[in-house]
Amino acid sequence: MLRALITASCLLALAFGATPAPAQSFPQRPITIVIPFPPGGVADQTARPLAASMEKLLKQPVVLLNKAGAGGAVGMQSVAGARADGYTVLMALSSISIIPEADKLFDRQPAYSVDQFAPIALIAADPTVFVVRADSPWKSVQDFVADAKARPGQIAFSSSGVYGTLHMAMAMFASAAGIQLRHVPFTGGGPALTALLGNNVQALASGPGPVLAQIQAGTLRPLAQWGDKRIAALPDVPTFKELGYKDVEFYIWAGMFAPKATPAAVMTTLRDAVRQSVADPEFKKTMDNLGSPIVYLDAPDFQKFYDADAKRLGDAVRRVGKVE
Repeated sequence: MLRALITASCLLALAFGATPAPAQSFPQRPITIVIPFPPGGVADQTARPLAASMEKLLKQPVVLLNKAGAGGAVGMQSVAGARADGYTVLMALSSISIIPEADKLFDRQPAYSVDQFAPIALIAADPTVFVVRADSPWKSVQDFVADAKARPGQIAFSSSGVYGTLHMAMAMFASAAGIQLRHVPFTGGGPALTALLGNNVQALASGPGPVLAQIQAGTLRPLAQWGDKRIAALPDVPTFKELGYKDVEFYIWAGMFAPKATPAAVMTTLRDAVRQSVADPEFKKTMDNLGSPIVYLDAPDFQKFYDADAKRLGDAVRRVGKVE
């Protein structure tokens, strides 16, 4: 009888030992948020305060990994192929939907597909701002367009990479305005802004966060923005829609994703952590200081938003066509 009990106990222990740890135990080690751009851009500025808030809730380090390249495709591809255990997640921008469509346009094998990701939450959605140096001759979009038409291809703008968010915003504007600009791509929004400040290019599309301090300091001049209404932090800056440009509405939204097969219980933990983090007064204060409005959507609503935005941006890529 004793031997039978011992055998049964051993078998029970083995059975429990072979069973995966319960989802409630997640996380047991640090979580990595992959930012597919260099420091200084919208994704980076959103992820840093969010990670600080999430650490307090999850009781584990939340590590940021800037993995730039190919307009964000390198970092996004790495998460698409990562182990689906919740320990590797992605802070993506709206370019997550653009890059696969651009690859198709050039008959390239897409680096990843949008259905390889499971949305966790939308965190912010910034109307993109069109800025030039304050010492430039352009006081309005009308001035800029007139000069661009007089000097086709001679005015340069920087971006976060070919078909990245900053590139697409400018390409949509240039197409609508009937002008030719010279595109100078960089690895992210931070280097693109540095290029403008260094007078290596003459214009930039950016989320308000990275450029607001420069606008307030009088270093940069905002001429317009791509949203459907004026930005609270920049109430005097008109929208392109106000100026008569159609089909150029564009937002640099920031959202968190996990690999598609991440277990439901783990996703719930991550969703709860993000939901509570965006309500953290410290996170709110940081985003307010950046002039970046919090637009939180939990996974189900974010999925709907993501699907609709992917279609709209796919249409925009095809409308703009092949650009370099």
